[in-house]
Amino acid sequence: MPVIQNLCALEILDSRGRPTVQAECTLATGHVGIASVPSGASTGSAEAIELRDGDPARYRGLGCQRAVGHVRNEIRRALAGRNFVGQADLDRALADLDGTTSKARLGANALLAVSLAYARACAAQLGIPLYQHFADLLGQTPRSLPRPTINLFSGGKHAGGQVPIQDVLVVPASARTMDEALAMTFAVYQAAADLTARNYSARPLRADEGGLAPPFPSAEAMIADAAEAIRRAGLRPGHDVALAVDVASTHFYQNGRYLLGPESLDSPEMIHHLVQWLDLYPIVSIEDGLAEEDWEHWPILCARLAGRALALGDDLLCTNPARIRRAIDAKAATALLLKVNQVGTLTEAGEACRLARSAAWHVTVSARSGETEDSWLADLAVGWAGNQIKVGSITQSERLAKYNRLLAIEAETGLPLVQWP
Repeated sequence: MPVIQNLCALEILDSRGRPTVQAECTLATGHVGIASVPSGASTGSAEAIELRDGDPARYRGLGCQRAVGHVRNEIRRALAGRNFVGQADLDRALADLDGTTSKARLGANALLAVSLAYARACAAQLGIPLYQHFADLLGQTPRSLPRPTINLFSGGKHAGGQVPIQDVLVVPASARTMDEALAMTFAVYQAAADLTARNYSARPLRADEGGLAPPFPSAEAMIADAAEAIRRAGLRPGHDVALAVDVASTHFYQNGRYLLGPESLDSPEMIHHLVQWLDLYPIVSIEDGLAEEDWEHWPILCARLAGRALALGDDLLCTNPARIRRAIDAKAATALLLKVNQVGTLTEAGEACRLARSAAWHVTVSARSGETEDSWLADLAVGWAGNQIKVGSITQSERLAKYNRLLAIEAETGLPLVQWP
């Protein structure tokens, strides 16, 4: 049984220059695991709570020194020298030590950093790849690589809100390997950059996750330009490359209305609008098409998308087992966007993954807008048999670290891309 000898932590900076937490776990055997955690800009209200310092004179209150201090002190004192049966035992100890349902006392960023560092140390002790260790946690065997959904254009909270919706992503549908998927995406991205220069006289300025963010006049223009970029890359929209849309509706939902640019739509009108997009564009996934508390209308949206596109829940579900159960009972979604830091430990995220699988949902393993160069997410997506992986665009080192890790796993294992759409 793994015994933790020591825990330490460091405040580091994420891809937006904001602080986050890196933890180091040393086992009694001498094996070491180091892991850093991401942070989101577009967050759901039910997410586990990151602990920030709140000092306006330092990083505008976003510092993580308190969370780092908890790892170095209280968490270390409670866990060092203890025998743990495995990951679930450790994660229970972390949750019990925090004592809140939201991880607010010690901080979800502190707890997750320890949870991940422990997993990486255990994989090192066992002498197995991290993806295999993650698979073992859920009793699975890796059989495929997740198909990437790759950020092309950004709006919403990732790009200053020039359009309400958050992201339009490309899905390399005909690609047979990760290498081929990334090469196809590169071609589309370069075509999109050229299109941006021509249509908007704009340099290829990038949003939080590396997507292009020109001044689109509307959400429809954003989606139409994505389809046009596919064609300009010499590929067939809907056959070679499909589209996925992260609507992030919660962020433009006010007083029961969806403020989609100049339009103010009620829920049935918003659903109709989304279905019209499916009629016009090769969209295979709609993420957060409705607001996170618009539970009454999510089953209607899900039914309207059935057989055409995934009804993917992010803010709706927050990788929260209770919300996932509610959505399964209500038939409100067909896919989970799994973000480990939304729930705070690997074990709870694994429970969310199992619940989604029990309902025959797809699972998209997702990064956050504030990422680090740590690549554990790629191993998690492979180990937990993600249908898709959502990392961001094919620029910026914090994104490329994950894609490069997937390329390495592909070369090592020869696993094929999962079949989708």
